[in-house]
Parts: sequence; structure tokens; C-alpha cells
Amino acid sequence: MYTRTGDKGESTLMGGVRASKAHPRFEAMGDVDELNAAIGVAMAVQSDPRVVAVLREVQNALFTVGAELSVAAGKKAGVPRVTADHVAALEAEMGKLDIGEITEFILPRGSPAVATLHYARAVARRAERHAFTLARKEAVNPELLRYLNRLSSLLFTMAVWVQRSEGIAEEHPRYSR
Repeated sequence: MYTRTGDKGESTLMGGVRASKAHPRFEAMGDVDELNAAIGVAMAVQSDPRVVAVLREVQNALFTVGAELSVAAGKKAGVPRVTADHVAALEAEMGKLDIGEITEFILPRGSPAVATLHYARAVARRAERHAFTLARKEAVNPELLRYLNRLSSLLFTMAVWVQRSEGIAEEHPRYSR
């Protein structure tokens, strides 16, 4: 499917506003789209149905994030919005996965189930950075920013929890001198 309307480096935001594809809004939207795909990959290799269920809810919520980001500044009426309830849901899930205090960096590897969660976490952090870049230029819902921040924390927590539940020892970086 193609429209040819983006061939010159512009695309249309919800609300009918044309904008450069290099605009920070498109950077954030693209990262959220990639994040949703990365979570889909992570889901495909998970063996714990509870983890899959949480990730399924996250994928749905990311469509709300994407919808909110896809609307031109000043044209927010009627668009789904990320709320404090979305953030609270992530925090509640983290509370269920008690991994204790982490005092060292953990290498982002292990089984496919663990590695894909770490990859999704890294994409979530990039999406958060680009959403904050957009927020320096235009108003962005603070709950959306909080959601992306908590999501990267949830994905890290899940990665550690899955690794431990698989009985795989965590590995820590050896720093070169």
C-alpha cells in the first residue's frame, strides 16, 4: 500500500497537519512503533503466560501512546490519552516481580526470552528520549513521558525476573583497564 504523499520527506499527522518526517514527533512515533514490534518479538519467545499477558496489555497501551503522539500540536480533542492509571498499572506489575535491589549492572544477555526483553527495554529508553526531545519543542502529556519511563523499568525488571526464574545466573560487566 502506498500513497506517494510522503515521497518528499513529509507526512500527515492526525488533524491533517503536514510535517517533516525529520520532526521529533515522527522520531518518537517511530520508536514507539519499533518498541511495540520488539515487544511482539519478546512475547513470541516467552514461556511464562503471566509475562505474555502483561506484554499484551503493554502493546495495547502503546497504541494509545502512538495515537497521542500522532496528533499535531494543538489538535488533541477526542484522541485517546495516556493517564496516571496506565503508569500505575506498570508500577503494579513491577511490584509483583520482586527482584530485590540491583547493585551492579547486568549484561543484557541470556536466553532468547531474556535478551528480547533487554532489547525492548533499550528501544523503550530511546522512545522516551525522543518523546522528551519532542516535549522541549511542543507540549507532551506528562503521563505519556512517565509511562515510557516506567515501561523501560518494567522491561528491565521482567528481564531479570525471567532470567532468575529460568535459573540462569546474571552476568556483570568486566571493565577494561
